[in-house]
Formats: sequence, structure tokens, C-alpha cells
Amino acid sequence: MKTIQNLGILLTFAAVVSLIGCHKENTPATEQPATDTTPTDTIVPEEPADDIYQFKVLDGDGDSVSLSQYRGKVILVVNTATQCGYTPQYTDLERIYEKYQDSGFVILDFPCNQFGSQAPGSYDDIHGFCTSRYGITFPQFAKIDVNGVNASPLYVWLKSKKPSDIKWNFTKFLLNRKGEVIRRFEPANPMSSVESAIANQL
Repeated sequence: MKTIQNLGILLTFAAVVSLIGCHKENTPATEQPATDTTPTDTIVPEEPADDIYQFKVLDGDGDSVSLSQYRGKVILVVNTATQCGYTPQYTDLERIYEKYQDSGFVILDFPCNQFGSQAPGSYDDIHGFCTSRYGITFPQFAKIDVNGVNASPLYVWLKSKKPSDIKWNFTKFLLNRKGEVIRRFEPANPMSSVESAIANQL
């Protein structure tokens, strides 16, 4: 009799354990909050377009600026420095900008201190120098890295289109009205060649 009773208890216990197991399998796991790891100076769309408009950069006040605002323009992207032998190129850059801006041309200036520490100081220091010495009026953004682990995602993308790291200050990338990279100019390339390529896109 006791054997039958014990068998009944064991069967009841097994049934309870089985029910508990089924409940756990059918209970959805608690959803964990998503972690936003998107870099602060870029945007990664669900289906990234292969153009410059996908990126955001920081302006001199540290505010995020979408480069989509330059959609449809011919764009020249340049990494600059204020104490470089090529710094006088600012004169030609401003002249070219004034000449073609009404035709849909813009220069995007990214100061960089990676080459000979030739862009020291804050954004205000750099921008004040460039406006007072060379009278620049084209957009100038916050200082960035263009090479290495901290390179701006914008520059990672630019270099993927015209491969090799940036070699020095005043390297230039020319983009067409579709936001596609079409030319790369090294610092020593004549500014007349840069202007000619710009004019051909306009």
C-alpha cells in the first residue's frame, strides 16, 4: 500500500515539475534596452548610401551638423592647419569659393593637428586666425583626426574611395553633385588643377 502511495506522490511531483518547465519555455525573455553605440560625428543609416550625405560632423560649437544640407552641391573637403607651409593655400581656397559658390560649390574645412602639430589651439583660435588672416567665409568645422583609431568616420569613408592614409595638411577630396568622391589632390598639387576640376563639375 505504501509503495502505491509513494508512486502516486512521485507521479504528482513529476507532473508539477513538467508544468513549471513548460511555463518557463513559453515565457518571453525580458527585452534588454538597446545600447546606442553610434559615433557622435556620424550617422549610420539602415541602408547606408554610398555618398557623403550619410555623415554628421561637429561644428565649432560642438553641435552636430548633417552633411545632407549640402546635397546637390559640388564639394571640396580639405584637412587644414594654421602653421603649415601650405597654409597660404587658404588664399586660393577662399578665392575659388567666392568665385563658384553661387554656382553650387562649397568647401568643407576640417582642421587637423596630426601633422607636425601645426594646428594647435582651440576651434576659436583656429577660426579667428583663418578669418582675420585669410578672410575665409566657407564652413569650418571642429578639429578632427583624419588617420588612426580616432579618425573621423567621414575621413575613413573618403579614404576608402581614394585609398591611402592622409599624408599631410591640405589634402583635398572633390565630390560631385551626387555626393560621390571623384578626385583626390595631394597638398603639392597646383591649386590651378584643383580649380579646373571644380569648374568641370559645375
